[in-house]
Amino acid sequence: PAGTDANLQPLGVAKIFAALVEQEKPDLVILGKQAIDDDANQTTQLLAGMLDWPQGTMASVVSAGDGALTITREIDGGLEDISVSLPAVISADLRLNEPRYATLPNIMKAKKEKSTDCDSALIPL
Repeated sequence: PAGTDANLQPLGVAKIFAALVEQEKPDLVILGKQAIDDDANQTTQLLAGMLDWPQGTMASVVSAGDGALTITREIDGGLEDISVSLPAVISADLRLNEPRYATLPNIMKAKKEKSTDCDSALIPL
């Protein structure tokens, strides 16, 4: 239905992220490896292509140094180390981070932070 994200596909999501990257100018964009709805694993690659940035997919370890990232990624045959220059887009494997649980004081603090809304109608999907 119009006005919802019910039919938002990886290409549309990548276009929204590209618009945000253009606005915010980050050196690194970290996305999840998979979506819970269609498990397409496409948004990272599409975004990197749109931005003409290097990408590191399925990252389980990331280390930074001298304007580049060293990424250990999981592949069918085991592990592979690659290096990408910044700015870059990476997709995180579930082993990249150890979950931390929010404490009540931090939740209350986060509620006070200002956020900016973006009108998706201004982004050509």
